Amino acid sequence: MLDVEGFILVGGASSRMGSDKAQLMFGAQAGVQLIGAELAVLADLVRVVGSRAEPEDSGFENVPDVLEHWGALGGIHSALAACQTTWAVVVACDLPLVTGDLFTRLWQLNSDPFDAIVPIQPDGRPQPLCAVYRQESNATEAARLIATGEHTPRALLARVRTRWVEFQELADLPNAEQFFLNVNTPGDYELAKQILERRISGSPQNRSSP
Repeated sequence: MLDVEGFILVGGASSRMGSDKAQLMFGAQAGVQLIGAELAVLADLVRVVGSRAEPEDSGFENVPDVLEHWGALGGIHSALAACQTTWAVVVACDLPLVTGDLFTRLWQLNSDPFDAIVPIQPDGRPQPLCAVYRQESNATEAARLIATGEHTPRALLARVRTRWVEFQELADLPNAEQFFLNVNTPGDYELAKQILERRISGSPQNRSSP
């Protein structure tokens, strides 16, 4: 058994989507269920953080936000405060195209002296909401930052020993170009559904997709 738990952040405002992103369906499954199944490759326990629904609706135990409306850093802080293992994999619910291969690769790159393993997207931006965090050091630092009024994960990553994973280190994985498609709008949602349908049907992947 690996010393890691999985957490899916579902507490976002969903303002651009117009509906709760945590409740979006992809065929017969919600996005959180898809992500949870992929996290299960590493983590025996997967929970959702900040859910506005009852736990049985998603099939996962709910971890309430320590501080409501504190954004992404607040979600990470809540996950780490609840985590009972040395490591936590934290994923936002609006990244339904992540895979167990991605989580396994990030875990394989996890080593001392690092406190966070964070991938870089194809567009060059870091993705702290699909990352591996050492519980103790990050929980302590996140609490300190929040006490000063900080809301952004980048402030946390600047304060801990972060292993930045360049996209080239992930590019050989199946469907790598699509891992970080962020479902923020109805258009994003339709694209993600199409990609997942192609994966299920076994059709060739559209290599130009995000």
